Amino acid sequence: MARQSISFTKPNDEWLKNQVDNKEYSSKSELVNDLIRQARNQQVQIDWIRTKLEKAEKNGFTSDNKAQILKHSKDLLNG
Repeated sequence: MARQSISFTKPNDEWLKNQVDNKEYSSKSELVNDLIRQARNQQVQIDWIRTKLEKAEKNGFTSDNKAQILKHSKDLLNG
């Protein structure tokens, strides 16, 4: 695993410490890695939505209904 040295603002550092103190995570590293994983998963969903929007702009509206789009979006988000 690659080691990094990063700096946090005081409020962010306090929040990280509180999460570890509350036993939500065993370390700041674990928490930061989890936050990055969540951001990456969100980016997958954002990219999918962006692709759908671009396709719709080029070809007219998608034939998927709202429920289908929402289900597919949730499936992507949940892996």
